[in-house]
Amino acid sequence: MFAAAPEFHKARILVIGDVMLDRYWSGRAARISPEAPVPVVQVQGVEERIGGAGNVALNIAKLGGQVTLLGVIGDDADGEHLTGLLQTANVACDFVVAPALRTICKLRIMAQHQQLIRVDFEDLPLSFPQSALAAKLQQQLALHDVVVFSDYGKGTLAAVADYIIAAKQAGLKVLVDPKGTDYSRYAHADIITPNLAELQAVVGACSDEQALVEKGLAMIQQRQIDTLLLTRGEAGMSLIQAAQQHSIPAKAKDVFDVTGAGDTVIAVMALGVAMGMPLLDAMYLANLAGGIVVGKLGTSTVSVEELAVAMNGDHDMKYGVVSEDELANMVTSAKAYGERVIMTNGCFDLLHAGHVTYLQQARALGDRLIVAVNSDASVRQLKGKTRPINAVQQRMQVLAALACVDWVVEFTEETPERLYCKILPDVIVKGGDYRPDQVAGADCVVKAGGEVKILTFVDGVSTTAMINKAKGEL
Repeated sequence: MFAAAPEFHKARILVIGDVMLDRYWSGRAARISPEAPVPVVQVQGVEERIGGAGNVALNIAKLGGQVTLLGVIGDDADGEHLTGLLQTANVACDFVVAPALRTICKLRIMAQHQQLIRVDFEDLPLSFPQSALAAKLQQQLALHDVVVFSDYGKGTLAAVADYIIAAKQAGLKVLVDPKGTDYSRYAHADIITPNLAELQAVVGACSDEQALVEKGLAMIQQRQIDTLLLTRGEAGMSLIQAAQQHSIPAKAKDVFDVTGAGDTVIAVMALGVAMGMPLLDAMYLANLAGGIVVGKLGTSTVSVEELAVAMNGDHDMKYGVVSEDELANMVTSAKAYGERVIMTNGCFDLLHAGHVTYLQQARALGDRLIVAVNSDASVRQLKGKTRPINAVQQRMQVLAALACVDWVVEFTEETPERLYCKILPDVIVKGGDYRPDQVAGADCVVKAGGEVKILTFVDGVSTTAMINKAKGEL
């Protein structure tokens, strides 16, 4: 269980891609030039930051991860300065230095915290000995657990297909922040992290959520990529795999500047993967980190302290009766805290001592208990037209009042299989004489690393017996 942040210092990550220097000239613009209809900026400050793939590495280092950065720089002052900034930030640098090349530098002129213009200094496509970079990559692979390919389309990753194969053969997990529309270059990656606009440029416009999932799945299956992690701005993030699809809402309160947000997301995902975290938990942390960084100006990073504060704030969650989407988000949060989530289901028409004992025993198996309740229509399907005695909202309200129950959610199908497969609790609890393989949803949960527990009901106590007694039949 982690109440602050995972022990990211154990992660060993290799980042390779386009490195660049971000330079900011900041000041005030109080008048228009007499020479042309443009603002005149009186520069009052100069700041230089690490950009491109370097920002991915910097994010990893700021969160305590061990990181090495591979890339290409020129034999010039900007290259030396960029290397110095990285080394000061505990990023190990292993660069190809190309004498005829200019180190990529992006100059942004700012006034009143707004960007007026960006000026790029670069020689594209990058011309350097590809074999030298390939050799450095090969030397570094054995020293790391995860490799991130940060592609800004400048040319460092012209041979990325070969690099991915080398990384996979060395047994490393591969994450890619892609560029362009030819995703065949990223075949066999474990995770690819485009934003929504980038993905639609590849798969075409997606009119709704179903189209987005279908086209995303088709793309990763065609390219033999395991996971698509889609960043969707204000709509949050979606994780799409052949076996599962999950979405979580954005966590940003105020969006000030999206520069570098994608770098932060893939950096945190890489840390989570290197730590062996479940992908949904890593996505939750990456979403939090992305929400923090877009509230800052320019290329920025997230600190361990900021991430801890965001995690603690988010954990102040809603309890009681919730919707499916609310439940999915809160379960992701609970799991990110290392909490064990238990889930059971039933009609719970007339709550009795047997129910309460059963629910208390279920809650004792973990940290959070979810009770999924049959809708009125599904109760009638199971029990007959005279049931339920109490409407679903009343049944859920009574359950939510129990101290052992954290969340109560309605399901409308005859069985809760779809809901279990969406929520993926750590443990499904069922009462009676079932075998674990007979429990609805068990396959999904067990496949995701969960388990099924069968509990014994309290003898002589049942809703039917209560109804019969009330009718005077006992």
